Amino acid sequence: MTGPVPYVNPQLHSAYESDLRAYRLRFSRGGAWTAIGLVLLGIGLDFSLYPDHLGAFTLARVLVSLAILAIIGVMRQPWGARNVEAMSFTWLMLPQVMIAWMIAVTEGASSIYYAGLNLGVFASAIAFAFRMWQNLTLGLLTYLLYAAACWVHDGQPPVGGAFAVNSLLLAFSAVASAVCTYYNEQARFNLFQLKAELADKNAQLEANNRSLAEIKGQMLQQEKMAALGTLAAGLLHEVNNPVNFCMMAIDIALEEPAAKGSETLLECLTDAKSGMQRVQYIVSDLKTFAYRKSGTDHESAQFLFERALESSVRLVGHEIKGIKVNRHLQPDTLVRGDEAAIIGVLINLLSNAALAMRKGATQAPAIDVYAEARGERLKITVRDNGPGIAPENIGRVFEPFFTTREVGQGLGLGLSICYSVIQRHGGLLAAESMPGEWTRFTFDLPRVSGGEK
Repeated sequence: MTGPVPYVNPQLHSAYESDLRAYRLRFSRGGAWTAIGLVLLGIGLDFSLYPDHLGAFTLARVLVSLAILAIIGVMRQPWGARNVEAMSFTWLMLPQVMIAWMIAVTEGASSIYYAGLNLGVFASAIAFAFRMWQNLTLGLLTYLLYAAACWVHDGQPPVGGAFAVNSLLLAFSAVASAVCTYYNEQARFNLFQLKAELADKNAQLEANNRSLAEIKGQMLQQEKMAALGTLAAGLLHEVNNPVNFCMMAIDIALEEPAAKGSETLLECLTDAKSGMQRVQYIVSDLKTFAYRKSGTDHESAQFLFERALESSVRLVGHEIKGIKVNRHLQPDTLVRGDEAAIIGVLINLLSNAALAMRKGATQAPAIDVYAEARGERLKITVRDNGPGIAPENIGRVFEPFFTTREVGQGLGLGLSICYSVIQRHGGLLAAESMPGEWTRFTFDLPRVSGGEK
């Protein structure tokens, strides 16, 4: 890395150089316009000190101003912006050359215009983001121009007197400017480094805030889960007894000759029994919020997913009436797990899809259910062609108590329970949606291998 800035990592160096280039470009343009103003204002000085040279000096000032204006135009182009240091150095030297010529044609070493040379050297250090070697080069060239101007005026190498004094003053200006440039460059880099560190700290703080928000959300969910555990215990006690009475009555009715002799009555009693079993499963599933089971701690019973799907479709038949359910299942859908719980998941997904499509007045509503083997897992996809889920809600559908239904139409627990059920089976329930087009839920279940059948 050039200049006195200490070595840093390449990324920070590159960012600093890019920022510095933009800084130089802004200040160089502003300084160039200022130089044009000062050069033209010097016409008043020419009129007061050297009226005999006013015409030539005015022409020189106009030409220099036009040249600086042309450089401003070049710096507005990509090539000029990339070479802003060379452009700045060039327009800074133009007034120095003009002043040296004025010194040569007026009083040589005694000319008061030498002060203008000092002004140019100081300006390069104070106003522009030059490097130290650039400022030293400007000071050296300025001195050489001054010495040449005095030589031309005197016709011999200048020595002593005003030339010696002015030479010392120019040398002082060059050294002071170089030192000023050195520390300015150090200060600019340190400021940039501090800004970069502050940006990194802010990014870390934002990441920490997001982590804290997630932890807060998890703690809140755990509190809700604990409350639901208490609620589930009460519900199990209050609901199980009447449900058991109903189950007993249905079992007795199923044994009656009238039921066995009527296919319709037998089917109705069978569905009623499945419905009462579902009530038991719903209350039992609430316990998943209070007791986080591991992915392997689930029922090891085997069942056909195809059979579970058929049961689900039959149990929600009144809700999906008029909605086509398309099955895309592979031949072997034997999986391990809690069949009743998976039926509950499917019932929830099917009924939610049906409700959304009816609410959105979907034309030709349809639900597609896919099941395909993925190694040791069976991937299940439930996709509808309904109105979809709003982007701001897609990330919250599995939160307990979150619902878009009207008050009294749901607690917002269905998908939360489904998520826990699938998690209990070692899988993950995920939601995707294209607003206005479709919604898709996917999950997977452990397949039964050939040796286990």
